[in-house]
Amino acid sequence: MPLLGFLRFIFGLLALAVVIVGGYFVWSWWRGDTLIDLAGRAQWVRGEVWRLWLGAGMLAWAAMGRAVVLALIAHRDKVPSHPRRGLGEAVCILTDTGRTLYVEQFGPVDGPRLILTHGWGMDSTIWWYARGMLARRFRVVVWDMPGLGISRRGRTQTDLEAFADDLAALVKFTGSRPAVLVGHSIGGMVIQTLLARPGFARNKVLGAVLLNTTYTNPLRTMVAAGLAKALRRPVLQPLLHVAIWLQPLVWASAWLSYLSGSAHMANRFGFGRFVTRSQLEHVTLLATRNPPGEQARGILAMFRWDGSDSLHRLDIPVLVIGGDLDLVTKLEASEHIARTCKLADLVVVEDVNHMGMLERAEVYNDHIAAFADQLLAHRAWPPTPPDSHLGTSLQDDMRSRSASTDGSRR
Repeated sequence: MPLLGFLRFIFGLLALAVVIVGGYFVWSWWRGDTLIDLAGRAQWVRGEVWRLWLGAGMLAWAAMGRAVVLALIAHRDKVPSHPRRGLGEAVCILTDTGRTLYVEQFGPVDGPRLILTHGWGMDSTIWWYARGMLARRFRVVVWDMPGLGISRRGRTQTDLEAFADDLAALVKFTGSRPAVLVGHSIGGMVIQTLLARPGFARNKVLGAVLLNTTYTNPLRTMVAAGLAKALRRPVLQPLLHVAIWLQPLVWASAWLSYLSGSAHMANRFGFGRFVTRSQLEHVTLLATRNPPGEQARGILAMFRWDGSDSLHRLDIPVLVIGGDLDLVTKLEASEHIARTCKLADLVVVEDVNHMGMLERAEVYNDHIAAFADQLLAHRAWPPTPPDSHLGTSLQDDMRSRSASTDGSRR
């Protein structure tokens, strides 16, 4: 998302400044000084030793500060998150758009399908907790979005419509029975784009879960939206194009920021008060190892996207989950989606930020599982209009379900 990308850029400059200043102090110590003694003879001496120690310390921080930063700004883990692959049934599929998508499936083959779409800059490993918890009863499908992780974009354009084409291909590939679509951040935007297509959901989708997402250009629903919109054309878009053109240099800077812990400090702004060290490390590693040029293209695509006119066309059950501390897609965006969709419910999880699906995974996953169970219990196709008996019954069930102690419903 744009906010975290901009913060990573700022903290990356900080990491680069530490290297430059530290290198200068070491060089100034090595260069030394020329002194003139009482006899008028010039004598070269090494520079003050404090320059060496200060410079060496700054360079050491730039290379190894990550562990210290993680210990200071995140909690100790009880159940670590891992960027690990290959634990499910993995396959690469070639879509009609010419993209190669990496897909992993977990859980019982005959179980109800949950198709999970990650946020931008991440990859399918970010669902580490979700696939472990939900795959006990559901057939969990995760995938890398094109250009991220193992999936390849090819020569096609990066935009939300193309991502929706890829998700449609995935729905078709992974089974014939209707699925529940789950999307975080841009993943939720892709789901909205796909479901706005007339007739797509019929016989293919039971319902949708939208996690910490928005309905329009994310600059409009982030913190300090007015400033962000004002900076879009003169500052943000030029910087994103530079990241595409100078990807090798930007990538090297990103790894420097990762090693120093600066990138972790930037990504800390995407979490609330529950974040653990492995979670912060997981998010930062993915944001660093995914190509910055591809990430920039995706952010530019989000700038061009607006799904506000299509929300009223979502005629399937929708569960919207947001965090009350979300700075990237503020809670008001989730409230607007839930208010505008024909059959939707909103869950607000307290004290979490944009990465709430990671830091409070048990709360999010419990709500996802309960929502899917309700859809299966009320399963009927084609969808019944919201004012019918089925729609009223399902909505009543959704609103009467008791909330977790860590979340509230609105």
